[in-house]
Amino acid sequence: MLCASSALVCADQHDACDALSEPGPHTATLLFENDLFGDSDQQYTNGFKLSYLSPNLNGLRPEHGAPGWLLDAVRHLRAFEHGAGMRCEREFNIGFALGQLMFTPEDTATRRLVPDDRPYAGWLFGGLTLVSKSRAVADTLDIQIGMVGPASLAEQAQKFVHDLRDLDQPRGWQNQLSNEPGLVIYYERKWRWLPAPLFARFGYVIPHAGLALGNVWDYGALGFETRLGWNLPNDFGTSLIRPGGDANAPIAQGAGGSHGHGFGAYAFAAVGGRLVGRNIFLDGNSFEDSHDVAKKYAVGDVVLGASVLYGPLKLSYAQVFRTREFDGQRRRHNFGSVNLSLMF
Repeated sequence: MLCASSALVCADQHDACDALSEPGPHTATLLFENDLFGDSDQQYTNGFKLSYLSPNLNGLRPEHGAPGWLLDAVRHLRAFEHGAGMRCEREFNIGFALGQLMFTPEDTATRRLVPDDRPYAGWLFGGLTLVSKSRAVADTLDIQIGMVGPASLAEQAQKFVHDLRDLDQPRGWQNQLSNEPGLVIYYERKWRWLPAPLFARFGYVIPHAGLALGNVWDYGALGFETRLGWNLPNDFGTSLIRPGGDANAPIAQGAGGSHGHGFGAYAFAAVGGRLVGRNIFLDGNSFEDSHDVAKKYAVGDVVLGASVLYGPLKLSYAQVFRTREFDGQRRRHNFGSVNLSLMF
């Protein structure tokens, strides 16, 4: 009714939103994690993830070469914006990922099953990520589908790397979890507190809250990251390999900071906690008997790291200190995480 009676006003508002919302860059990210950075070869021992996140979809127009079906999908997404104050505020991204995680007990030299240590297990997955974000808030829905067990190819991957580096071969992979299709649905919200950083872009805080459901993980998560440095990027933090960890495309609409140009450097620290209902890598297979251990229901991480940005590149390194995840685990685990992002 309102638009019918004031079509020119509505059209002007729509044009103003399109003018403010630019597509921005594509973002490709490679994540590599390994506990050799923590001088061990056990527990969560290796992970990699290759991901892609699209430009801001509601900034796309036919002249950018965007297909019609994608433009129609964006129009439906924009229908969820409520109120005049949000009509130019929310932006949307879609992402895709491929990754593999690997878990082993402490003693990989024995062929026998070690009943009081975690099972051998792998997780090979593909992911679809949907992001809705403003300057201050990002909502992420991440859906991962994959395989646990021999079909994850974790055994072959670990033995190949150990052979390349002339390390002792793990001998107990015949005890790994059985093949099982896996599904994880994860929703997360992040906030940028102090969105105009103090002291000319020298730092702010990024809290997050999330919920994972599926036969691989069920957990609720809370945490935050704080950053201190120069020319901070317009994103929502530096994530580990985990569901919902790809909302690192820069926010648009001229929010300041590094956006594909200049030099930036900063240190970051993060604290996170999870209340775990299910972890297949500790609880064992869902539909058949398998090796399992008694998991801890509360797990926490402390993350310390640094990032360097130059032009379209962002390189980050983080050391992760994780609390014990199951009864009988002899010591807390730590591993390194390397994150390389390219905007193009």
